[in-house]
Amino acid sequence: MTKKNIEKLINEHKILVFIKGEKKQPVCGFSHQVINILNNFNIEYHTINVLQDLEIKKDIKEYSNWPTIPQIYINGEFIGGAEILTNLYEKYELGEILEKALNS
Repeated sequence: MTKKNIEKLINEHKILVFIKGEKKQPVCGFSHQVINILNNFNIEYHTINVLQDLEIKKDIKEYSNWPTIPQIYINGEFIGGAEILTNLYEKYELGEILEKALNS
């Protein structure tokens, strides 16, 4: 997948998460953790299952310069992975970030 196509996907969705598995059935613990956190906010977000397309799994890691999945993008900005999202959530900062993104 080209850089241009990745950017298009990221810009099409206010909140986009690249995960292993589906939103309703993540297949790795870190993806499950991210989905659970986002579901706490009762918001719309889009996921892409990188296991369905190994090219995007490889390309998104190169695009973000981040070695692991899941990867979270909010308002076109790369936030990080499960550990960073969990940290933001535990510090009560994630809600503010999401609210700002959804209201922009």
